[in-house]
Amino acid sequence: MRAILTTLLIGPVLGLTLVGCYDRRDKAPESAPPPEAAPVLAGVDLGKPVRALGTEPFWSVEITPDTLIYTRMDQPTQRAPNRGATVQGTVATYATSTDLNAAMNVVLIATECSDGMSDRTYPLTARVEIGDDTLSGCADAAAALKTAPAP
Repeated sequence: MRAILTTLLIGPVLGLTLVGCYDRRDKAPESAPPPEAAPVLAGVDLGKPVRALGTEPFWSVEITPDTLIYTRMDQPTQRAPNRGATVQGTVATYATSTDLNAAMNVVLIATECSDGMSDRTYPLTARVEIGDDTLSGCADAAAALKTAPAP
């Protein structure tokens, strides 16, 4: 009887002792890997707003972290989700579909570009394929375009 009583009393105490020795660091949740840095192409941080533009016809694509916004004087504005750029060497490609169901690819190439209407030189050449149209132009960080003289 004494052995049974001892087991009944000591068992739970021993269990509590083991629980008290539990080291929380042994079971710490693994931290998520740090987020990847946004790619940089010709000195332009693609994680920040970028603007591609062209003339004849006048068009632009605003690339924000969430959205691509295509505007052209003779067409309705179209919006598309930014699914991120695929970067291969000196070329970044954004592939998406607009809210008007048009496939849109924006290709940025790390080569200097002139818009043909000003003395401004852009760090990126841009090509936009939207629907059946292919447009050529230039691109730079949106912040750089705001601080530079207008073309």
